[in-house]
Amino acid sequence: MAPALALIDLQKIFADPASAWAAPDFQRVLKPTKRLVEALSPNVVFTRFVAPEKPVGSWVTYYELYPFALQPPDADDYQLVDEFKGAPTLDKATFGAWGPELAERVGPGGHLVLAGVTTDCCVLTTALAAVDAGVYVQVVEDACAGAGEVSHRNAIDIMRLYSPMLEIVTVDQVRALNR
Repeated sequence: MAPALALIDLQKIFADPASAWAAPDFQRVLKPTKRLVEALSPNVVFTRFVAPEKPVGSWVTYYELYPFALQPPDADDYQLVDEFKGAPTLDKATFGAWGPELAERVGPGGHLVLAGVTTDCCVLTTALAAVDAGVYVQVVEDACAGAGEVSHRNAIDIMRLYSPMLEIVTVDQVRALNR
């Protein structure tokens, strides 16, 4: 089975430099992401982080810190950036995108390729949950951006520790393997 590509949170709220959640290198990942989509279509899904209707537990404290984010899923901030507008999405109200829907796309013991934002939060959380589920994961370093360069680099270094279950790769490596 061909690998599934999950593109994490390529949304306006993370692209907008004025947003408290902005990923400073967001624009850098757009071109590599388009190349990934070309290589792995049609098995591609874009995830969207959306606020829950009513936060519970530790999420209450989180949204007290970030009240601007308590918007409905159809809010403009939560839409994919224009480059990917209209693409299929998987919505989640958690940092990690791994769950039954993504697991079904990947298949038992499957292969998941990840890219997106932010490397040090949602990409990392998704990758580790998938590894725990027995999925082979590749994180595409040049198609990821963190909350900052140092935290991006640190997250990549941490994920390298999960080898051979999790591999850090480049767009060119993914394309070469999937021709």
